[in-house]
Amino acid sequence: MPKMKTKSSAKKRFRVRPGGTVKCGHAFKRHILTKKTTKSKRQLRGITNVNAADVTSVKRMMPTA
Repeated sequence: MPKMKTKSSAKKRFRVRPGGTVKCGHAFKRHILTKKTTKSKRQLRGITNVNAADVTSVKRMMPTA
């Protein structure tokens, strides 16, 4: 039986916390920032939790996490 592999794209984007929630960075903060307001850019700082509807698919991509 071959080993189960982690998707490389998922391991770069997500981390599974000890409680089982998955953390990730915000979207829309990489480029074309001149037209975005200072408030929206400030609120996109930091990390957020993955939506509950997407947690199962993220965990499927990361079988050992």
